[in-house]
Amino acid sequence: VQLQASGGGLVQPGGALRLSCAASGFTWRDYTIAWFRQAPGKEREWVSAIRHTTSTPYYADSVKGRFTASRDNTKNTAFLQMNNLTPEDTAFYYCARGRPVLSALRDDGMYYDWGQGTQVTVSS
Repeated sequence: VQLQASGGGLVQPGGALRLSCAASGFTWRDYTIAWFRQAPGKEREWVSAIRHTTSTPYYADSVKGRFTASRDNTKNTAFLQMNNLTPEDTAFYYCARGRPVLSALRDDGMYYDWGQGTQVTVSS
């Protein structure tokens, strides 16, 4: 199983980035893909998840209205479009696969495999 996150970088406040999570080694359609992030000195934080059952995206309140999660089931790839970025969004971003029930989307213990992460830095 491999999950390869990419697309991070340095961006100014108010800017945008699009993260990708390319997956292989498992049946893509059978798994929810989530995005988490971790800033230095902070706990890992759930950002978003897009369910395998309905392709419905869910978001943390801190990113709702600014981030958009999607998945391309023909390419085994998930995306996280991040707009209007702020310095508080600076973190290492990870994608993960799992099959959590709706109430457990935010629980990182419900995810089986994780990508290596990509750094997002928002700074002027």
